[in-house]
Amino acid sequence: MKVKILFVFVGLLLFSCKKKTNEPNLEKPKAFVQISDSILENAVIYEANIRQYSSEGTFKAFTKDIPKLKNLGVKIIWLMPINPISEVKRKATDGSFTSDIKDEAERKKYLGSYYSVSDYKAINPEFGDKDDFKNLVNTAHDNGIYVIVDWVPNHTGWDHPWISAHPNWYTQNEKGEIIDPINPDTGKSWGWTDVADLNHENKEMQNAMINDLKYWVENFNIDGYRMDVAHKVPPLFFNKAITELRKIKPLFMLAEAEQHELFRNGFDMQYAWEGHHILNKIAKGEANVTDFDVYMKKQEELLEASDFNMNFVTNHDENSWNGTIKERMGDASEVFTVLVYAMPGMPLIYSGQEYDLNHRLKFFEKDSIPKIKGNTWNLLEKLGSLKNNTIALNGGKNATNYERLQTENENVLTFKRGKENDAVYFIGNLSNKTQTFTIDLKGSYLDLIKQENVVFDTKKITLKPWQYYLIK
Repeated sequence: MKVKILFVFVGLLLFSCKKKTNEPNLEKPKAFVQISDSILENAVIYEANIRQYSSEGTFKAFTKDIPKLKNLGVKIIWLMPINPISEVKRKATDGSFTSDIKDEAERKKYLGSYYSVSDYKAINPEFGDKDDFKNLVNTAHDNGIYVIVDWVPNHTGWDHPWISAHPNWYTQNEKGEIIDPINPDTGKSWGWTDVADLNHENKEMQNAMINDLKYWVENFNIDGYRMDVAHKVPPLFFNKAITELRKIKPLFMLAEAEQHELFRNGFDMQYAWEGHHILNKIAKGEANVTDFDVYMKKQEELLEASDFNMNFVTNHDENSWNGTIKERMGDASEVFTVLVYAMPGMPLIYSGQEYDLNHRLKFFEKDSIPKIKGNTWNLLEKLGSLKNNTIALNGGKNATNYERLQTENENVLTFKRGKENDAVYFIGNLSNKTQTFTIDLKGSYLDLIKQENVVFDTKKITLKPWQYYLIK
């Protein structure tokens, strides 16, 4: 009897062990580490246009693809504004107000600008609900990716509750009427007639906004903000707001500005607008490497060692209003994409760029991006891995050195990043003509993009139009 019981016990034990081996791995993911300066050194940032990212245009559809973004080296997702959009003075694509459109079906096509916010503490129902948003943030964190939210501190939509409850929180004209934002250089409207200008001299308004900013950090565990038109808002407001926010947790702050004073008031990174415009001009033959050198020297003089730029070949403004990468840069698209990863700073990917987006995304209407991986996906995957794993390409608050190497050719850009024991070289012909030049780089190097050896056995090098090397 004892033997029989023993066999039964052993059998149950074996069955139990076998069952366990077939169960999914329930091991918890590694604890999520809060954002820090060291993480910023080798990060890629991704701008997510939720409306246009998928046919559904929802948080849920985007969340499914977050693991794919990790393969591109993305460490930060920047979400364009997630808040509801004002219906009052909502704009159509031609700049008119939708209220003037008599045909209801036509009127419903226009979803308005993300940047005309009607409620700072609510979710745009286009995208889903707050549970969907929370799941997006949690999924990003599970993949080791941080999430920052686009915030509009300069103005609100015309049906924001503050309009009726606190009209003194807005800029008013001599008649006491709330007005849209004014260009201080001309004294006239910027043309942003779908929004109402906030009065940042009003401290009550500032305090209310800071409370709304805290809401998303405290309740949804977001990791920072991208501040829209930050150069139009008093830096001392940001100092006050960011100080309060960082009492909750460490945060990453991006300013849509080129205003170095903002770094002293809490921001980590700013836009490289000037550098981007120079690249556009070089692509068109209106500038050359000398202009790029002047820009880089200017950055060295203006910015302190811990300040750094977000470098890009496209973003939502550029794509919708000024053209696709191919429209603006043509055959120079690839070399400039590599350049923004190789130079000091953090590179940006905009929704669709990774899928060779070849049309201007509609701004006020529903649109979508392609989802077929091609040459750009493969390039960005390689560049993302290099950025994440190559110390010589560190570009944040402790960026590795940028050393310009001379070629005596105003169309060829060459520089060295890093230190003696870990160096990466960029060599690029930034023109549409073949260029020959001299450089002291004799020997064998690894082409980091093609993963093959390149031998320079003479000081003279010839590059075809827009040809480049990223070597080590």
